[in-house]
Amino acid sequence: MAGSPRRASGRRLQLPLLCLLLQGATAILFAVFVRYNPETDAALWHSGNRSSSDNEFYFRYPSFQDVHVMVCVGFGFLMAFLQRYGFSSVGFTFLLAAFALQWSTLIQGFFHSLHGGHIHVGVQSMINADFCAAAVLISFGAILGKTGPAQLLLMALLEVLLFGVNEFVLLSLLRVKDAGGSMTIHTFGAYFGLVLSRVLYRPQLEKSKHRQGSVYHSDLFAMIGTIFLWTFWPSFNSAPTMLGDGQHRTTLNTYYSLTASTLSTFALSALVGEHGRLDMVHIQNAALAGGVVVGTSGEMMLTPFGALAAGFLAGTVSTLGYKFFTPVLEAKFKLQDTCGVHNLHGMPGVLGALLGVLVAGLATHEAYGDGLGSVFPLIAEGQRSATAQAMYQLFGLLVTLTFASVGGGLGGLLLRLPFLDPPPDSQCYKDRIYWEVPGEREDEAQGSLRAEETDTRA
Repeated sequence: MAGSPRRASGRRLQLPLLCLLLQGATAILFAVFVRYNPETDAALWHSGNRSSSDNEFYFRYPSFQDVHVMVCVGFGFLMAFLQRYGFSSVGFTFLLAAFALQWSTLIQGFFHSLHGGHIHVGVQSMINADFCAAAVLISFGAILGKTGPAQLLLMALLEVLLFGVNEFVLLSLLRVKDAGGSMTIHTFGAYFGLVLSRVLYRPQLEKSKHRQGSVYHSDLFAMIGTIFLWTFWPSFNSAPTMLGDGQHRTTLNTYYSLTASTLSTFALSALVGEHGRLDMVHIQNAALAGGVVVGTSGEMMLTPFGALAAGFLAGTVSTLGYKFFTPVLEAKFKLQDTCGVHNLHGMPGVLGALLGVLVAGLATHEAYGDGLGSVFPLIAEGQRSATAQAMYQLFGLLVTLTFASVGGGLGGLLLRLPFLDPPPDSQCYKDRIYWEVPGEREDEAQGSLRAEETDTRA
């Protein structure tokens, strides 16, 4: 039984020991490798007689704030739709983010900001770490309610490593453009989580099916997450782009794409809904697909019309995915995707990557002028044609899908280790296994008493 003394004692030690081990290891690695970058180090900054207003912090921190809120508040509350799993949705999001931010600082630092044997950190490294944490939380959505916190930490340990490798291959070796992460964040996180969910398939999950749905207040909490994500998504896509016109353009493209995906979601939800009613699942999720689909092309000359068209298409595909595709995935392919990450992040992420292929292939000096070098430096320098850049973009998508699929499979095998104590099939989607839930103990006791009284009457 899930509540047996033996299991309870194992659970009492497992999470604390793993948290302490991971925190101790990262602290040692920080002590050995991590240092402030020149814009953060007191001695290095003041040696140049520069004005404080020139510090990168003042240009990047507003974007970091928005991205950080999305990771810690938006993702957590978006996944709080399950009627008996709100503590775990928000709490495990908090736990995963806290670990992933530290671990990704090290992994991304080794690949991108290693100088003289040390990793230099500043506000940009915090933004990059948040992006990696977002990919981990997307994967979490696919297995929400079916795994314990120890399993989730081990998932993050592996996924952050593979995220860093995939990101390095795409951005540094292939020189692919993907500022908002349609490929590196959304596609990678979604398909890593989906393959992981397939490996962890539970044939007896029907025992917990009655807890997989939502209630009025849980859907309202999830909508809070949606509003936070929708509001701050322009900052998410534009945070790593070049200051100036590139960041401005990315913000505009994301802004318009989100508005179009929202209207298409409302339209399609009413069209395919029973009696023409809107489905809150569609509104909470598919309305955000516009932010995903312009992640790759947002900094390019997509045009405002292109942003609207892309957002409308993404919202449509996502809504139809929730209505028709998710049941097929579970019935035919045994993919138990709790949050529908395939519809919000997977398909829109792939569409966003393909949109990036198209827009990169259309890049010309006439369209970009002197700004071509800031978006496509290799094209501006004559080292690549626009067609070649488009092919590299497409290859980057295939590389991402490969890393995600292989990584998800390995992660599934890791999480299947029996000593990790996953929740039993009859106890999935339930906070009570891992949290002290006020009032629930009394409710269970009253339920047992009523059952005894019924048996006595019988």
